Amino acid sequence: MNMIYTPKQIAMKLNVSTTTLRRYEDQELIPDVPRTDSNRRCYTSIHVQAFVAIRALLRGYEIPVVYDVMRRIKNQDIENALWIINQQQHDTQLEKHRVEEVLLMLRNADFSKYRNLDVTDSMTIGEVAQMAGVKPSAIRHWEQEGLITSERNKDNGYRVFTIMELRKIILISSLRKTVYFIDNMKQLLNDMETQHYKQVERSFQFALQKLNSQLMKQFLGITELMKYADFYKEDAD
Repeated sequence: MNMIYTPKQIAMKLNVSTTTLRRYEDQELIPDVPRTDSNRRCYTSIHVQAFVAIRALLRGYEIPVVYDVMRRIKNQDIENALWIINQQQHDTQLEKHRVEEVLLMLRNADFSKYRNLDVTDSMTIGEVAQMAGVKPSAIRHWEQEGLITSERNKDNGYRVFTIMELRKIILISSLRKTVYFIDNMKQLLNDMETQHYKQVERSFQFALQKLNSQLMKQFLGITELMKYADFYKEDAD
């Protein structure tokens, strides 16, 4: 016999509010919920596991990804849901490789090339954006925040960036997900400019630790997601 749970019971189990559970239901992240004659919700085991999966996934993935995956599972589009999760883990691995690559770049005294592109003291915003793998608009925003500076080409008035500013841009693009506050980022950039590389390396090591932690949380989320998907496989059998 399938157990019936009240919203309060599940909320206490997951340490969330009943409002949060209703929000997940309103967003269509869980199976349709049957009601009693008095219109009370009757959550069953599949709903409990759906809530558990959502909470676990949110620790390792961004909200839009989790919501997309849960809606697909509900619609029994399980394979595509898992491919989305697979892509996210691939992106995490790419980010880890990027952090490691930039750490090596910072340690490299010879910085005449980066990703097979020539590095000079008169690079355009398009060139530094290509090297850093970001949009020019991001660079303009960081300049407005006072994180980087540029000079102006006397002939055409366009922005010109030096090697040091390129290093800063690459560092910002690599650590922006782990260094949240502008003041902290400014201090980190100052450490790099004044060649206090031990402080900079600590920030990169912290970034790698965070990515390792995120990977663990992603796998824990996948474990709960597969338990949830098993309910649909049992119905299909």
